[in-house]
Amino acid sequence: MGRKFFVGGNWKCNGTSAEVKKIVETLNAGQVPSTDVVEVVLSPPYVFLPVVKSSLKPDFQVAAQNCWVKKGGAYTGEISAEMLVNLEVPWVILGHSERRALLNESNEFVGDKVAYALSKGLKVIACVGETLEQREAGTTMEVVAAQTKAIADRVTDWTNVVIAYEPVWAIGTGKVATPEQAQEVHCELRKWLEANISPEVASSTRIIYGGSVNGANCKELAAKPDVDGFLVGGASLKPEFIDIINSATVKSA
Repeated sequence: MGRKFFVGGNWKCNGTSAEVKKIVETLNAGQVPSTDVVEVVLSPPYVFLPVVKSSLKPDFQVAAQNCWVKKGGAYTGEISAEMLVNLEVPWVILGHSERRALLNESNEFVGDKVAYALSKGLKVIACVGETLEQREAGTTMEVVAAQTKAIADRVTDWTNVVIAYEPVWAIGTGKVATPEQAQEVHCELRKWLEANISPEVASSTRIIYGGSVNGANCKELAAKPDVDGFLVGGASLKPEFIDIINSATVKSA
């Protein structure tokens, strides 16, 4: 059975109540493929999670943009996996490059967070990706493999993990990895999973691409055999996100 296409929308630190209402209305009115063709997950800021979850049509799911590495307690400003489960938020994004860069989250810390979130029943979109300096130095796969290994060292069941390959140099810059560049890394990452975990995990785990995906480039990217969907930033706040969701039909065709 093929891997179901996955489209995530990461709203990051954006939105007011009025803007969020408008985005949800646009999404609910959009014509998109059925849930057996594409899995759609929206990730608003924490404060909007309950309202987005309650007002989105049931075909769409929600994700938190982060969660804490252990059970709640004296961790001011953090949100625990248990709290997300309590709110019936099924997904969480972990290891996003912005958190790695701005908040110094290490590979090991991200791996611990992924393992803890999974242990509490959350599904995880785990982000990996290299900087421009690392790509130009030819260490892309070395970097991505180390980030993935930190997760693999702590996780035994990959059923609820989606890997998001996000080249840092392409996030919010307007630069996009070419379809060939994206396919190359996704293919190598799948080979790494096969060699270091199992052929089953390699063939079943969805590897999605993130980095300036938009309505104009999504179909060409989606056509690549190892690109199983997208994690979309800025474009997920715009009507063109519907076009990106619809790129799933490239695979089903």
